[in-house]
Amino acid sequence: MPHVEIKCFPGRTEEQKMRCAEEVTKAITSTMGCDASSVSVAIKEIDKAEWKDKVFDPQIVAEEASLYKKPGYTCD
Repeated sequence: MPHVEIKCFPGRTEEQKMRCAEEVTKAITSTMGCDASSVSVAIKEIDKAEWKDKVFDPQIVAEEASLYKKPGYTCD
């Protein structure tokens, strides 16, 4: 039962978010061997001013050991 939570800056259309969820679902089903009915995808918009405190520090830096794709930026 994979669940994916995508956090991004605001500004994408509902169509873009739906397409992203569809593509993520396809990638998960093809690589993890599960049915699409088992996958859920959430997209949460986080303001740029809050990114470091709400996402970067607690979920990227603090959980670095569990990242399979690390970002190519810092929030210094």
